Amino acid sequence: MEAPPVTTMPVSGGAINMMEYLLQGSILDQGLESLLHRLRGLCDNMEPETFADHESVYLLKGQQASPFVLRARRPLDRPGAPWHLRYLGQPEAGDRSRHALVRNCVDIATSEVLPEFLQEMGFRMDHEFIARGHLFRKGIMKIAVYKVFRVLVSGTAESAEPLSLSYLVELSVVAPAGQDSVADEVRSFAEQLRPLVQLEKIDPKRLM
Repeated sequence: MEAPPVTTMPVSGGAINMMEYLLQGSILDQGLESLLHRLRGLCDNMEPETFADHESVYLLKGQQASPFVLRARRPLDRPGAPWHLRYLGQPEAGDRSRHALVRNCVDIATSEVLPEFLQEMGFRMDHEFIARGHLFRKGIMKIAVYKVFRVLVSGTAESAEPLSLSYLVELSVVAPAGQDSVADEVRSFAEQLRPLVQLEKIDPKRLM
């Protein structure tokens, strides 16, 4: 996957003015096949792409109250594929009127020396996880359904265990700033997944 979930949704940005429009939810393991069946009928690719990504979250603490956060992700199922460095901004102020969470998103491909580079810059790894799942596409929308695994031995993807008995579901679009109609399209698609899964705007600050 190009870059997924943790909130790991795989996105492909590239410019500082790109925005991510996002809805999230979860589904229990026993409901997975029903959701995948629904998505096969709704999405452009009847058979989803599969992905297995190892993501590390790095913090840089300075004078500001909140640390600066960057995410480094590498695909485990595609040897030789580039790493991805990802920045996710805070949800925009006045976001309540929109039907999706909106935040700045920058995603760039890098070489495999990314972890060493971040450490040289003063970043410290805060936590890491593995995301394994399925990726569907509907036009410019991406729908990721994946399970999060806890890494038991730092830096070793082979030693991991499921974090919960559920899958995360993320519906996202990356588009230039100002295209607020995208949020309405995201919400409209999310409605078609009910009652299997309820996708909502989830402020990351509420989870901290």
